[in-house]
Amino acid sequence: MSVSVVRSDDAAQNWRRRVARAFSRAAPRYLELASAQARLGETLWPLLPQAARTVLDLGCGPGHWSARLAAHYPAARVWGLDLAPGMLAEARRRHGDHASWLCADATALPLASGSMDLVFSNLALQWCPRPEQALREIRRVLRPGGLALINTLGPGTLAEVARAWSEAGRTGGVLAFDGAERHLAGARRAGFRHVELQAQRRRFHYADFGAVRASIKGVGAQVARPGARLGRADLVRAEERYEALREPAGLPVSYHLFTLQLKV
Repeated sequence: MSVSVVRSDDAAQNWRRRVARAFSRAAPRYLELASAQARLGETLWPLLPQAARTVLDLGCGPGHWSARLAAHYPAARVWGLDLAPGMLAEARRRHGDHASWLCADATALPLASGSMDLVFSNLALQWCPRPEQALREIRRVLRPGGLALINTLGPGTLAEVARAWSEAGRTGGVLAFDGAERHLAGARRAGFRHVELQAQRRRFHYADFGAVRASIKGVGAQVARPGARLGRADLVRAEERYEALREPAGLPVSYHLFTLQLKV
């Protein structure tokens, strides 16, 4: 099982700053480049409860899901929360006051205990240096009977990218994703009474190596390891390795998606 690196408080703070900067830089083009992430997010939509009065979109990015949740639950108050100020600026620009926008860390939610009916989170948990603490916070802010719907990523995600980079002479660049059992155990320790995880593997295809890199870098996903930056010669070797993986539909990028349904 692949596990996240345990980080000291200082290292965790540095990690959060790097992630916030990367996603803030990505904000203006995020929706344009995040087609895979958007399609993965659609898997949460059929799981929504029939009604909700208070909703948190955790890791809201430029506000796409926050706005959809506000339209889906017109009588509800929706909060969109993200670590990256640039993402929230883009969310406000695109969606105005359709949601209340909060800049905060998932491991220290600025919300009252028992105040949320629903927490919705698409592909944010894997960016937390302490995902179990984030689960504890999600549990804390949900009221009795509340539901958390969470998409996160497991081992094998971006395997083609990791292979191309490592065989080009570098070993970093891709997050070490937690396995299913770690998420299940963390959710149980957080105090959820019902814990369910569904796993699926999805592959997306891109026309060329440049499009692959743009899809990852353009959504802020290239901040995982110090020293992961590739030089020109490294990029040439990486592209050669990646081209060997080409399929009729294009160059593949794999995601191992975990969908968590957690009830209080």
